[in-house]
Amino acid sequence: MYSWDGDTRGWFGDAAYSYGPGGASRREAAAKRASAYGPRTYEKKSEPIEKVVDPKKYIKTESTTPLIIAIDVTGSMASWPFEIFDRLPLLFNTLSQYREDLEICFAAIGDAAVDRWPLQTTDFAGGFDLEQLLGSLYGEGAGGDAAESYGLFAHWVNTHVEIPNASDTPFLIVFGDAPMHPEVPRQEISKVLGDRVGADVNTYKAWQQVAETWNTWFLRRPTGKPGDTVDVQWGKAIGEQKIFHIEDEQRAVDYAMGLIARAWGHFDDFQKNMLARQTAEKVASVSKLIEMKCPRCGAPIPLEAIGMFSCKFCGATLNLS
Repeated sequence: MYSWDGDTRGWFGDAAYSYGPGGASRREAAAKRASAYGPRTYEKKSEPIEKVVDPKKYIKTESTTPLIIAIDVTGSMASWPFEIFDRLPLLFNTLSQYREDLEICFAAIGDAAVDRWPLQTTDFAGGFDLEQLLGSLYGEGAGGDAAESYGLFAHWVNTHVEIPNASDTPFLIVFGDAPMHPEVPRQEISKVLGDRVGADVNTYKAWQQVAETWNTWFLRRPTGKPGDTVDVQWGKAIGEQKIFHIEDEQRAVDYAMGLIARAWGHFDDFQKNMLARQTAEKVASVSKLIEMKCPRCGAPIPLEAIGMFSCKFCGATLNLS
């Protein structure tokens, strides 16, 4: 597991890396708290810590850089909270050096038709506080039919989350591999979120509303085929250009960090960071996928593009040198 102390000398890549001055005070504070708690562990449990992940609560952050990371925890996806927990200090320490007031909210998505805990959501936090929050999620690993309750999560984002100070369009990243129920029954919303609504909620419209506020991406496991039912549904929900097909499941967190780092103008530093942990070949393969998409709108970028490039779809300026 990665540690909170910011010491990168034990990384086993092809190069050395040191965190920059950004976020240094938060890394130091997290390291002190981590040291007091002892070795990092992700405890296997039979249920979540419900008071921490209750989706009935309303959450708000004053951060200018909020980030939501949602994880499908049905079936084979149930191990992904551990994969992210393992890399949690790496994720936060890397991104917070670029944007020092970064705060992250985690969510676990299941199937409200059959799961006991179909939606688990945390508050926004940073540093070592994230350890408790992410560790409170439970990968139930059930799920009923193929479709999952992604729409319920989208409705929660639209109705239970406030980000009044977000300076740029903030990132919302979903790790998943499944289609979604086209409708969210109002009874389901009442039971899980504690909200009364007059009618069922259309899942696609809920996601389209999310995408108006959040830079929304679906990072899909290397399962299924491009253009299948999962892609069609997610394309309808957030735009087909915002579906990111992961090629190496073990590098899932790196794909997310790379997309964000590129949008924030720090892709070169991210590559140096990854090169200190992986081989040059692995860094190149991960980078290639990220470099093919505009990190703001997901539009394709011509392979021959170099230097300062302006996306013709959203106007984002990227340094492709």
